[in-house]
Amino acid sequence: MTNPTDILKQYWGFDEFRPLQEDIIRSVLEGNDALALLPTGGGKSICFQVPALCKEGVCIVVSPLIALMKDQVANLKKREIAAEAIFSGMAYREIDRILDNAAYGGIKFLYLSPERLTTDLVRERIKKMNVCLLAVDEAHCISQWGYDFRPPYLQIAEIRELMPGVPVLALTATATTEVVVDIQEKLQFKRKNVFQKSFSRANLAYVVLPEESKYTRLLDILRKVKGSGVVYARNRKMTKDIAKFLVENKISADFYHAGLAPDERSKKQEAWIAGKTAIMACTNAFGMGIDKPDVRTVVHLDLPESLEAYFQEAGRAGRDGKKAYAVLLYAAEDKRNLERNLMVAFPPVQDIRQTYRALGSYFQLAVGGGEFQSFDFDIADFCKNFKLEVIKTYSCIKILEQEGWITLTDSVWIPSSFMVLVTREQLYDFQLKNPALDSVVKSLLRLTEGAFQHFVPIQEAAVARLLKTTPDKVLPAIQQLHKEGVIEFRPMKDKPQLTFTKERVDASNLTIDLTAYNLRKERQRIRMEKAISYATTARCRSQQLLEYFGEEGLTCGVCDVCLGRTKAELSTDDFERYKLKIKQLIIAERITERQLLEAFSANRQTNVLQALSFLMDEGQVAAEGGFLTWKPAK
Repeated sequence: MTNPTDILKQYWGFDEFRPLQEDIIRSVLEGNDALALLPTGGGKSICFQVPALCKEGVCIVVSPLIALMKDQVANLKKREIAAEAIFSGMAYREIDRILDNAAYGGIKFLYLSPERLTTDLVRERIKKMNVCLLAVDEAHCISQWGYDFRPPYLQIAEIRELMPGVPVLALTATATTEVVVDIQEKLQFKRKNVFQKSFSRANLAYVVLPEESKYTRLLDILRKVKGSGVVYARNRKMTKDIAKFLVENKISADFYHAGLAPDERSKKQEAWIAGKTAIMACTNAFGMGIDKPDVRTVVHLDLPESLEAYFQEAGRAGRDGKKAYAVLLYAAEDKRNLERNLMVAFPPVQDIRQTYRALGSYFQLAVGGGEFQSFDFDIADFCKNFKLEVIKTYSCIKILEQEGWITLTDSVWIPSSFMVLVTREQLYDFQLKNPALDSVVKSLLRLTEGAFQHFVPIQEAAVARLLKTTPDKVLPAIQQLHKEGVIEFRPMKDKPQLTFTKERVDASNLTIDLTAYNLRKERQRIRMEKAISYATTARCRSQQLLEYFGEEGLTCGVCDVCLGRTKAELSTDDFERYKLKIKQLIIAERITERQLLEAFSANRQTNVLQALSFLMDEGQVAAEGGFLTWKPAK
């Protein structure tokens, strides 16, 4: 068995592990089941990638996030580590090829969605694999107590019977005490074994600001805190509006959401990571799997539905250990919005059945068919066709997903691909008989490798460049090769994928577990109330978060409550005016705190004391020898 530190150095170039990583890896290598509870940015992937590379065999990684799977596979391949992912929208032959490679030793890391893991096809191949580790990412999805329950996760434990003796490593960034217990029970751990890094972030100041004029306050925050930042908004339109507003006010900004084309999303993300764009206004589709350590500010313009989601998103600030801010702008309307959202998120059963019936008609699926068939899905077009409300329909789809009938991914980009279906001799004969297609065949083969054995990705634009023409002229020629049976061509996909995970049934026979449904509704109500309490309770923000995740902690000393900034009577504009006057008085002459107060009218002295307290907490004013001194801003 190879030494873990040597693997870390060889593939990642690091000399030592982060806190807890080595302990987790050693435990897994000893054959123990383990739960790694590491907050966002804690380096969870290293915890299963390193021990798997220390051992012979394939590591199966279960993950519900296609974008994250694709990113990790791409990063492993860059390090010349054999990795593949199987997810919605892929051709059967491609899935078959990947599973064969995994069974016969050609793949080190096999990423699967939980839905795929439970299919007969995958289970039969797993029996032939030499599996060294089963890694379960986003493990909180296994618990109905959790905030993102996925029914297929409950079947993961069944896979353990196919690989006796293989350890399981469960990983998550956020889990309450009861979810931690539930994960270990549902995955059938032989004994409890939890590695938990403290949720405390000493360098991160949590701030909640009661604010009705959120855009104005956002501008104020971003002007004061320089550097890279993220602004989370509730919908796609809002992200665009925020970015436009910031740019108009001379702040470098862009917007990001799942509805953008894949190449556009990549360009925006890369520009932000490189520091070419300072602020990214986005939905919660942004940030997952992105390792950017120097984010100074994360601002939420709306109250998230759970503290799990808030902690994960806010935790993207200050991963470099330097001072950073997680700011929530809260208005009374936010509470009402969350309460409305809760009602919409749990629609009546008849609405769920109506949506399911419409999905079957939309995709022209017969009753008894459709299991594991995936389709491009445009919810706006679907709702228009059947005269349905988009928000209610989306909620019905989420319930169908939680009940295990379907899955719906965010937009996923799958490049065009093809496979040659004839022998080399037959292909040569075809080229002689079809000279108009000869140059296209030659270009396809020149730009790819392995097309006679399996599907290979291809970009129509690259073929067009080679032929000195345009993609719109190349595509019909490729489609003609497909029609002639020379190749099988799979066009590019860039839309959300909806997959039927069971055979379609008549809507009247659609089963909904009402006990579980009502449990999830009640748990969501509790999470919502905890989120509202966090925003409205004048207690140390960090302490509230730590207690929610079952951890005790001292007051942080840096949040808005600890610094006293919860008092609404002192607005940002008032504070700035008092700050300027205080600075002028201190710089002008040696002055005590009493003399400073006497320089203001009696009805303003309370506000002056509050402003002075803020300035002293932030290190801009110090009391030395009884006199006040002004310190340059850090």
